[in-house]
Amino acid sequence: MPHIMELLGKTRVVVKDGKVVEVGEPEVDWCPLFAKIRGIQKITGEEAKKNMEFRIKDFGMFTDKRKLELEDFVGFGASEVMMTGLSRGLLDTTVTACDGAGTVISNNPTLVQGMGGRMSGLVETEPIDGIINGIQERGGIVLDPSTAVMDPVAGVKKAAELGYKKIAVTVAFADTAKKCRELEAELGLDLVVIAVHVTGLDREEAQALVENSDIATSCASKPVRDLVKPLAQVGTAVPLFALTQKGKELVIERAKDIKTPLLINTMALPVLPEHKQPRDLI
Repeated sequence: MPHIMELLGKTRVVVKDGKVVEVGEPEVDWCPLFAKIRGIQKITGEEAKKNMEFRIKDFGMFTDKRKLELEDFVGFGASEVMMTGLSRGLLDTTVTACDGAGTVISNNPTLVQGMGGRMSGLVETEPIDGIINGIQERGGIVLDPSTAVMDPVAGVKKAAELGYKKIAVTVAFADTAKKCRELEAELGLDLVVIAVHVTGLDREEAQALVENSDIATSCASKPVRDLVKPLAQVGTAVPLFALTQKGKELVIERAKDIKTPLLINTMALPVLPEHKQPRDLI
């Protein structure tokens, strides 16, 4: 089984044995984040392939040379927010996904950032021993080392069995978010549900995901931008939205770690300057 990731305008890229073997068509033409960080002015399949190859070469993504300790990639990404939440004791542990390992439970802030900081939409992955061992050496728990399955709901259940209560979990589908909420009620947990990889969701799916999340990334999603009623927003090009008080506290805690000056202001949200949004939103 190969590894499949959607990245850079939701382009589907297939990796096998550390090589890109298949590339789909991008669904978005321009992303402000990649324009700024990598200078990409038009997203193409070729650019997505080059970007995936860069990640493989730069930090060993989808290989047993995978670096699991990486610097902050953006100010307010999902992994950065979780890393700060763990460091400050607002979270007990996290349930996230990593290439070569699938669902991972970890309360090590550095590992959470290392796994997730450069992660795009991981669709499926297969076990890579070097990555699984690296995660375990850093105190992470791989949900199923034999299959590298991605199952956030089973991850939350396992974290609860291990005695954790304040758990952050990243989800990409409304159904997953709903099941996590059911589990939260059933097991008496205190979950922070973070919606990620939302580009291309239809309106109904986006609505259900927003209703069941504490924090949502916006990616290039038009429905998410249309439907959110944020309590806090960070960024204006590809914003991260805090949708509940719990989400807001985590995002504001993260703001304390940002080294550059910050503007904190009250206003009607969301704020979405048109020229800064990914093109075209879907």
